[in-house]
Amino acid sequence: MSSREMLPFNAAAAVPDAANLLTGLSALVQCQNSAELQQKLVGWLAELGNCALVQLYLLDASHSRLPLCCQWLDGQLGGEHGEDGLTAPLLAYSLSQNTPLQLDELDRSLHATPFLPASSAAWRSLLCQPILDRRQQVGGLLVLASRARGLGRALTLPLDMVGNIALAQLHAMQQAELALQAPDLPLPEPATASKLGSFGLIGESPAMQQVYRLISKVLHNPVTVLLGGETGTGKELVARAIHDYGSRRSQPFIAQNCSALPEQLLESELFGYRKGAFTGADQDREGLFDAANGGTLFLDEIGDMPLALQAKLLRVLQEGEVRPLGSNQSHRVDVRIVAATHQDLFSQVEQGGFREDLYYRLSHFPISLPPLRERGSDIRQLALQFTQETCTFLQRSHCRWSDTALAYLATQRFPGNVRELKGLIARALLLCDGNLLLPEHLDLPNTPTQAHRLTLREQLEAVERNLLNEALQQHNGNQTLTARMLGLPRRTLLYRMQRLGIALRSRSQAQCLPK
Repeated sequence: MSSREMLPFNAAAAVPDAANLLTGLSALVQCQNSAELQQKLVGWLAELGNCALVQLYLLDASHSRLPLCCQWLDGQLGGEHGEDGLTAPLLAYSLSQNTPLQLDELDRSLHATPFLPASSAAWRSLLCQPILDRRQQVGGLLVLASRARGLGRALTLPLDMVGNIALAQLHAMQQAELALQAPDLPLPEPATASKLGSFGLIGESPAMQQVYRLISKVLHNPVTVLLGGETGTGKELVARAIHDYGSRRSQPFIAQNCSALPEQLLESELFGYRKGAFTGADQDREGLFDAANGGTLFLDEIGDMPLALQAKLLRVLQEGEVRPLGSNQSHRVDVRIVAATHQDLFSQVEQGGFREDLYYRLSHFPISLPPLRERGSDIRQLALQFTQETCTFLQRSHCRWSDTALAYLATQRFPGNVRELKGLIARALLLCDGNLLLPEHLDLPNTPTQAHRLTLREQLEAVERNLLNEALQQHNGNQTLTARMLGLPRRTLLYRMQRLGIALRSRSQAQCLPK
């Protein structure tokens, strides 16, 4: 890229004049394709900031990955593309908070910077600038790094403006390029759950892959989500993932348990009140709907909400309006509702304990979380993760698991699900005097007291039980398809399921998830 095409900013002043700015923007607009635009952008910004490294990261269609799309390093294009910036805490923070991040003195011992390429001289300063699309939602990051101390703070505003314009132009080019594709070319392969990532959640079982796929469908639209599943399956974690990886990530996330407060207090907590509305209301107070305006309100245990409050919640969902206690005026709020319950709301509707109109308004997009006993190998992965986290919390040396203890965990049903497993591991670590976790530390029902080792048959049955559960979950309980995948006659599959204590579910009992 020649200096005639793009004039650099005045490095001494660190603020561009109008002529230089217009020259650079004009060169971007005249690019013929998206690849050329990306390359000219990073090259120009390297001159703009007088820095050795410029990286352009763009969110993918699901907003679950932040791949490196283009890099300018020491005067030329280079570097590996496709690296996920969300794995770097500094980039993930700047993106999720929608705020520039500037480090004038970069300390590699304090800040993890795996996204910076290897260099003979240390990188000394860093600037991360979120860029917005035409809908004013975060679409990616610009990263500038220098081997000298300090990148001018005056760069933040020009970067913001240039990045936003370039991103809008880039999206327009990409849409035009797709429109010009021949009609007989195959369409891009739809993103699967495995490609979308886990949204910060733990688990790779087919049941969790289905959950990830459903989460990806609701990240960037305001549809109300209803999370179902047994207690302890991680409903609040999923609600946070929907918020943190969605378009409202930079706005508040407010959680409220509907069963934790009596009706009158819950109403004032949600809707707020005006001075004099009741005894003790000596000043105006905004409610959680106002506090979550622009963001997400998570209503846990929605099935325990009193009927009178359900009517007020229905109006918020339908009209987007909130009326505080003691006020005769309503005002509009923009809040995304994510509700959760471990109860069967449809049964409550039939029994008169839950409003039918609210039920259908909440259940536009249900996501059912699988119990831990149906997640197979996830139990091992969760156990290892919780062990590491708990050891850090307890400030003790890391503990490892014995094979027999891990195999024994896989045989348990865990009625309290992930919450029970986490508490169990915390207790086991307190009971463990050494650095090896054994079955005797788990204190589970029927834990062997004489022998600390499972027999070979018990270990093999635990492995087989996990495989069958995963296969059944993958085929939504269809025994014929499961037997075909495992290479077994259907009669043999039924025999093994009965012998291993796996429930024989009919097709009508198989859980239906939205496609």
